[in-house]
Amino acid sequence: MSDIAIQVSGFRKDYGINTKPQAGLDELYLDLMKQCLTYSIWGESPETVERYDIRSRFWRAIFPLFKRIISRTDILLLRRAPFDPRTREEGRDHPLLAHTMIGLKRLDNIHQCIKSVIRSNVKGDLIETGVWRGGATIFMRAALKAYRVTDRKVWVADSFAGLPLPNADKYPADAGDIHHQIRHLAVSLEQVKDNFKKYSLLDEQVCFLKGWFKDVLPAAPIENLAILRLDGDMYESTMDALKYLYPKLSRGGYVIVDDYGCLKGCKQAVHDFRSANGITDEIKEIDWSGVYWQRS
Repeated sequence: MSDIAIQVSGFRKDYGINTKPQAGLDELYLDLMKQCLTYSIWGESPETVERYDIRSRFWRAIFPLFKRIISRTDILLLRRAPFDPRTREEGRDHPLLAHTMIGLKRLDNIHQCIKSVIRSNVKGDLIETGVWRGGATIFMRAALKAYRVTDRKVWVADSFAGLPLPNADKYPADAGDIHHQIRHLAVSLEQVKDNFKKYSLLDEQVCFLKGWFKDVLPAAPIENLAILRLDGDMYESTMDALKYLYPKLSRGGYVIVDDYGCLKGCKQAVHDFRSANGITDEIKEIDWSGVYWQRS
């Protein structure tokens, strides 16, 4: 068994990432889950061309026409991009095959928050608002399974149809937002459920909330939350999640904000909500993008 532990814990060591030795099969399993969910264990290299900036005059002229032609076929246009484990660790790339794009550091943060609320007996369920392919919530369920927690649920909240059109009149911070145009952000409910099934983690402790946050979160049958993870990108999505779910967060529970460091609308929503509600708990950095705080 020690040989297996050395081999698996060495995945990150081989990539030049320093980690403390993990003790026990539970931690070994969860570390392996992180490697699989981020696809770091295989080191994927291809990326879709449409996710790259087109800078040359030739490509700016020809690419829109070429893209329209390709979109009518089953052809996926790819280009080679060397796999950078540090970029994947920090969630700075847009993986083609992984089940999450948040990177290893933000998965580590979820892991530590889960251990904290279990250890301190902070009551409540776990939720992510904005799940993409489901990777972060799959890890949440894996952690509950590993720690044999049967009295908490994982809530998976998403439109499962991409992001909404910006409502600039009501939320000026979202003016000009183009997230609704990014097709790869629209992942169906069926696909997310299938991803849970791949890890044998789709069961009665996983609950799905399908629809725009403003419609589904107010009536969501959630009594208490121990972890509230926000990944809605936009001001509106971030504010809706905080407005309807923060009151359900138990003291000692955690708020995690995925896009705080990289999207101005998201960051502004966080500050506006905290200011309006007198929240002064320290915001702590996870990496270049993610932050979190613990409700005092």
